[in-house]
Amino acid sequence: MHLSELVRLALQEDVGGGDVTTQSTIPAEHRSIAKITAKQDVVCFGHDVAKEVFFQMGCVYSPQVEEGVLLSTGTVIALIEGPTGKMLTAERLALNFLMRLCGIATHTFNTVQGLNPNMKVVDTRKTTPLLRRLERSAVCAGGGYNHRFALYDGILIKDNHISACGSIAEAVKQAKATGHHLMKVEVEVESLEGLTEAIEAGADVVMLDNMSDDELQEAVRISNGRVLLEASGNMNRERLLRIQDFGIDVVSMGGLIHQATWADLSMKMA
Repeated sequence: MHLSELVRLALQEDVGGGDVTTQSTIPAEHRSIAKITAKQDVVCFGHDVAKEVFFQMGCVYSPQVEEGVLLSTGTVIALIEGPTGKMLTAERLALNFLMRLCGIATHTFNTVQGLNPNMKVVDTRKTTPLLRRLERSAVCAGGGYNHRFALYDGILIKDNHISACGSIAEAVKQAKATGHHLMKVEVEVESLEGLTEAIEAGADVVMLDNMSDDELQEAVRISNGRVLLEASGNMNRERLLRIQDFGIDVVSMGGLIHQATWADLSMKMA
């Protein structure tokens, strides 16, 4: 969905027939300048969508900091200028977007900072419907990476696919027969036996699902560089520090997005 359409629908949801509080208290000709301030240390992300919210309400949003930068408490993130009533109508929606996206960027930063760069930490498709592009861009702003964007741009054979096909080998065979030559095939396995079967079947990537640290180390030994290894399940900062030098290529964490806490921001008239 295009950003302008997303914002239009969000404003329609929040404003409906009109902001009755602002209409009853603020003269139409009244103008103001406001500032959005970080009330905690935060990695900034979300200028584009916040700017679009204020633009659609006839206000000018001017970023004061770059995105992807860790800011200290009290930093002014943006200045807004325009009709006071329109600014107040846009306030909550713009802050909702910014607080959500800054929260994801900050959580990602706190999760991945200082890790071995040879082990990429990526997000998953566990995203808020229609906000995937924004949320996953926030992950990148925080220093993380993206997994496949959606169902159409990567083959990932999971347990239910394997069950329906009858075996890992059969699922990989069918995927390779229908997928084009540039599309890699990834298989999710829950055991070291499954890893061996996936490698022998010709998988390009194997996801090691909910395996212990010892199993992850053994998986690296078994694969011996023949496939790219992705670990997933029960991951947090502490565990990433433990496994970062095992030789795992990728760790996927849905929690980069769905466990992120909204950042604390405020908008005040200057």
